[in-house]
Amino acid sequence: MNVHVSSSPPMVVVLGTRNRKKCREMAELIAPPWEPHPGLAHLEIHSLAEFPQAPEVVEDADTFAGNARKKAAELARALGHWVVADDSGLTVDALDGAPGVFSARYAGEPSDDEANNQKLLTALADVPDESRGAAFRCAVALADPSGTIRLEAQGACRGRLTREPRGHHGFGYDPLFLIPEYHQTFGELSALVKHQLSHRARAFAQLRKQWSVLGRRKAEG
Repeated sequence: MNVHVSSSPPMVVVLGTRNRKKCREMAELIAPPWEPHPGLAHLEIHSLAEFPQAPEVVEDADTFAGNARKKAAELARALGHWVVADDSGLTVDALDGAPGVFSARYAGEPSDDEANNQKLLTALADVPDESRGAAFRCAVALADPSGTIRLEAQGACRGRLTREPRGHHGFGYDPLFLIPEYHQTFGELSALVKHQLSHRARAFAQLRKQWSVLGRRKAEG
């Protein structure tokens, strides 16, 4: 991935994830066509996959925000580039907020979406539909090349968990996460609709407003 959206001197930004689907989604949310930000027009976006020397960051913080900050800061210092990183996951009402920060590895290592989904369905097997509320949550952080966190934002999206996977879009718990107003899961909704509703979309919408100002200042001097 190498997305440069302007002829101005670029601000190189690395997306701090090795998950290809998440990387694609993050790139789309940084500079979405439906919401132009002149201050972001000079970004040159790169995938972490382009940097094989990048370290594996241990995500051992007890909050999404803590993990996002840690990933962004450590990767930025190691690579000498701006890095945007997020941490996100599912919090289930009936499970007292689990799997939370352990969402990606809920069923153990290595991370496996299908295994995580199956474990979640098993844990909720006896939970009635009206008690299957949940929220996707996302925290995102932007670090400069020194590893200093310059911007942070968070977003959340409420929904309900289905009893079986539905749809083939997205990743992670998307096929189980129903948006009642649309009668569809994130696995069934189009990317365009999901990008208006999701926890990650909401976090990045906040980040873009701040980042646009930061990016414009950097471009000007």
